[in-house]
Amino acid sequence: MATEQAAITRATFDEVILPIYAPADFIPVKGNGSRVWDQQGKEYVDFAGGIAVTALGHCHPALVEALKSQGETLWHTSNVFTNEPALKLGRKLVASTFAERVVFMNSGTEANETAFKLARHYASTRHSPYKSKIIAFNNAFHGRSFFTVSVGGQAKYSDGFGPKPADIIHVPFNDLHAVKAVMDDHTCAVVVEPIQGEGGVLAATPEFLKGLRELCDEHQALLVFDEVQSGMGRTGSLFAYQYYGVTPDILTSAKALGGGFPVSVVLTTEEIASAFHVGSHGSTYGGNPLACAVAGAAFDIINTPEVLGGVNAKRERFVKHLQKIDAEFDVFSDVRGMGLLIGAELKPQYKGRARDFLHAAAHEGVMVLNAGPDVMRFAPSLVVEDADIDEGMVRFAAAVKKIVG
Repeated sequence: MATEQAAITRATFDEVILPIYAPADFIPVKGNGSRVWDQQGKEYVDFAGGIAVTALGHCHPALVEALKSQGETLWHTSNVFTNEPALKLGRKLVASTFAERVVFMNSGTEANETAFKLARHYASTRHSPYKSKIIAFNNAFHGRSFFTVSVGGQAKYSDGFGPKPADIIHVPFNDLHAVKAVMDDHTCAVVVEPIQGEGGVLAATPEFLKGLRELCDEHQALLVFDEVQSGMGRTGSLFAYQYYGVTPDILTSAKALGGGFPVSVVLTTEEIASAFHVGSHGSTYGGNPLACAVAGAAFDIINTPEVLGGVNAKRERFVKHLQKIDAEFDVFSDVRGMGLLIGAELKPQYKGRARDFLHAAAHEGVMVLNAGPDVMRFAPSLVVEDADIDEGMVRFAAAVKKIVG
């Protein structure tokens, strides 16, 4: 039996953790800004951002100070009581968005679970108990609970767990005619990511989102935006809905909201929120003071012209590097996404090999992501330094060269 004193290595994972992940061979132990170091002291440039989470890089001084200060004050109260950091953060979100009411949870999955329950409950109590259909999209990703994974449009994540929640329909993304074909007065909600993150970094067209808004209005259905990955500055707007000029009825966000601390939020209107009452939903940890203090500090930095205004210039720097790599090695068929959520689709001869590129990149000292088997994904800090972009992309180019041979 392993003892407390036994060395912690990558092999320890295989001994003690459920086999639901396939983590990298190295173990990160320290981060600062957009640089990370592993157990052996090797340095990496981080373009993964913890999957679009560490929006201000690692160990940002303002977030560290918020965590320390709150950690010495009040950690947890449960929802038998409210707390000041949650109320302050809620007020900031209401002031900066369409929202009139918010509720905090701990993860994107929980925020989406809350949003879907709210949409169903609103339709049931305000209209009819038979108004329960949810329309979602192929290749969508909304979380890993049984409800959210069923609304997500990827069977590989939802199959094999028994009967799925009923009345959920999936249609092709960016296809308004397909939505019209299944939309009716029994529809309670249309659930969409403005940018499909896990599904390949595909952005919705403005016409598509505007059309969804019109269809929802016509059929008295709620439009739910999942901005777990696209929210909190990732697109250069605080939320992607603001860029598109299409206002949802419910919006979820997480990931970058806490800058690395687990926290999520559901935004909605007073009218829709009023469908819930005391006891309709809840969370022991949701809205805890530690999470909301850190998120409040992150919000104050992200929601500034300096940070939001810099996102697209940084995107252009990434895109130029990717175009240069493609010109040399002929590997990408498309570079897409919005802001600092960037997808580079691999050409047919490299289809299915995204993980190979990811591992080669790590070997060269740069952390990247994939979005499915055919797309490389970059979701760096929103304040990543130009020098880090340049250095990281030089390393990524070296990785591409190794794969292409």
